[in-house]
Amino acid sequence: MDKEINLSIQKLRKYIESENFKGYDPYDTLNSWFSFQTFGKWPAVLAIQFQKRNPVNIRPLLGVKKFHSTKGMGLLLKAYVKLYKLTGDKKLLPSIEFIKNWLVENRTFYKNDFCWGYDYPYSTPNGVYKKGFPTAVHHSYIMDGFYEYYLTFRDEKVKEFIIASEGFILNSIPQIPIENGICLGYNPKSKDCCYNASLHAAHCLAIADNLRETKNHLPLIKDVVNFVIFKQKDDGVWYYSYNPEAEIERKQIDFHQGFVLESLYDIKNLIGYTTDSWEEAIKKGLEFYKKEQFYENGQSLWRLPNIYPVDIHNQAQGIITFSKLNGYDPSFLNFAQTIANWTIDNMQSKRGYFYYRNYKNYKNKIPYMRWGQAWMLLAFAEFFEAAM
Repeated sequence: MDKEINLSIQKLRKYIESENFKGYDPYDTLNSWFSFQTFGKWPAVLAIQFQKRNPVNIRPLLGVKKFHSTKGMGLLLKAYVKLYKLTGDKKLLPSIEFIKNWLVENRTFYKNDFCWGYDYPYSTPNGVYKKGFPTAVHHSYIMDGFYEYYLTFRDEKVKEFIIASEGFILNSIPQIPIENGICLGYNPKSKDCCYNASLHAAHCLAIADNLRETKNHLPLIKDVVNFVIFKQKDDGVWYYSYNPEAEIERKQIDFHQGFVLESLYDIKNLIGYTTDSWEEAIKKGLEFYKKEQFYENGQSLWRLPNIYPVDIHNQAQGIITFSKLNGYDPSFLNFAQTIANWTIDNMQSKRGYFYYRNYKNYKNKIPYMRWGQAWMLLAFAEFFEAAM
């Protein structure tokens, strides 16, 4: 285990636990006492976007308090369980049980199925969502945390809980038939096809199938993967989403490339099935990801072709992707370590937390719990596991 990374983990854990797993989020502006939504959709959208970019944390003035993030707690559950599995450190157990129980107690329900969603009201140009509105992405990361818990502790009640979680995906997430496959929606109201979100939804079904004797969802999972494979470009990249009505794609190239690659890898392993076309797509995607989205020193580019800001989410996902998929190229694990070391040297505070973004001439040092700390702890855990 790299000494620098090991020390970084200790410092990061100390910070996370000192905050009782609570923190701010880049998108939490509408938790303010000031009702931006009263003035319509656009003031709320602009307030969120301004605050996301603001390097001065004015949340206390707006009445925005630190909170437990549903997705963040899902990421932390997986990270803490992995660290326990790798170290045998029983001091991790109280944190693991606290996080697991918190997630169970803080479910929401949609059409009688339990699920998880936004920790704040959220507005975009395409929609307005109430606090708690569920998404396939939140649901998937939390189910992944519970799956890691089950694999380690073999708790049969958790197994039943995970299998029951497929209800939200099956009953509320739209299934959108597309040429060459099927897309699963980002949330119950989705009409567009977001590639990484579709795979996250399929990932939930793959976990449920993996835990039971019958593979109920194999045809649907294959259709979802085949659609995403079909939308890959010749150079190996995936854009962000596809609008089937307008037949246009949203060209956004960032950490979601890593999401897609990781999801494809996890799904094929969970269902015990792959094809030559799937493997070729993963290899091409990895080549693009490493060559075009990172410098050799481990610094990521933000959104191609833009270099800045260096976002902690990009850094963390790079560590995760190249650690988990190192079987495709032995050099990937060394590169994951390079990314980790660069991130520690350039983005970790003396207090242990990681900065949100490094710009060319300044840094946004706000310590977002979900966006930065949870992702980095999970990234370190994935690296640690791959390096063992």
